[in-house]
Amino acid sequence: MDYVNLGRSGLKVSRLCMGTMSFGSSRWRPWVLDEAESRPVLHKALDMGINFFDMADFYSLGAGEEVVGRALLEKAPRQQLVLASKAFYAMGPGPNDAGLSRKHLMDAIDASLRRIGTDYLDLYIVHGFDPHTPIEETMEALHDIVKSGKARYIGASTMYAWQFARMQHAADLNGWTRFVSMQCQLNAAYREEEREMIPYCIDQQVAVTPFSPLARGLLSGAADSLRNKTDNFTQEFYGDEVSWSIGKAVERVAAERGVSPAQVAQAWVLGRPGVTSMLVGADATAQLEQAQAALSLVLSDEERWAIDRLYTPCDVINDHNNERRIPRTPR
Repeated sequence: MDYVNLGRSGLKVSRLCMGTMSFGSSRWRPWVLDEAESRPVLHKALDMGINFFDMADFYSLGAGEEVVGRALLEKAPRQQLVLASKAFYAMGPGPNDAGLSRKHLMDAIDASLRRIGTDYLDLYIVHGFDPHTPIEETMEALHDIVKSGKARYIGASTMYAWQFARMQHAADLNGWTRFVSMQCQLNAAYREEEREMIPYCIDQQVAVTPFSPLARGLLSGAADSLRNKTDNFTQEFYGDEVSWSIGKAVERVAAERGVSPAQVAQAWVLGRPGVTSMLVGADATAQLEQAQAALSLVLSDEERWAIDRLYTPCDVINDHNNERRIPRTPR
């Protein structure tokens, strides 16, 4: 496993980051693994040398953090782990149970630490942009969380580039802690973040840690998985003709190389400019092994062109309520 700096920080993270949305409680989503089934996959990640684990309080409404925390801390010393979690989405029915207000962030970090079973997070990530809270309030609260020792670094996820830039600017103006990472969606079927967000991150030396490299399974040939059958997200964002044609192109490149489509799709992401560490969602150890194999797979210019030539622009996916209202037109 290779390790790289997270942005311009001194924090070393594995090139693969274990995404943990699929661990926690099947009562939250039918495709989520319960604790007994989660533990072997998480332990496999540790055995592979993955040290970077991405959680969120929203995953299984807290149960995800509990399951992941127990599984990791029973096998690895805390100082060997880079633990990240996120806050933003509603954790209850109350008016202050969501968002990026000072109140919610202070409550959320304490609850996450308690569930995970640790005194601090290495990376605390805002899971989205909150238009109802002043940016200065959010950034000062995050700065105070870092200065209190409850988090070592802060990151952001899933917002427009101008929103991220404004938050960074507020931190710079006031001498507060800056974001060191941006977690955005990126795969061969969704490349809109390459227009503004990723170039901004490269310029600012912010780590890019993309999620959904397989487009929710579309690019791995697993579009008929239980998750896709029970999660409307895939159909809303990857149900168009262009996405499916890109999926077929990935399959053709994989067949010619003699590897799996998942390896090709993940190698495509790992080879993009600015990408620091790629999130891997897995519900089986074999999926982790495929991601590991993708680390050493280098696509040729011809193979990339066979995939990239089919791409056409689409709506930016900036939150879970946004839908592609304008169908993409194939080339």
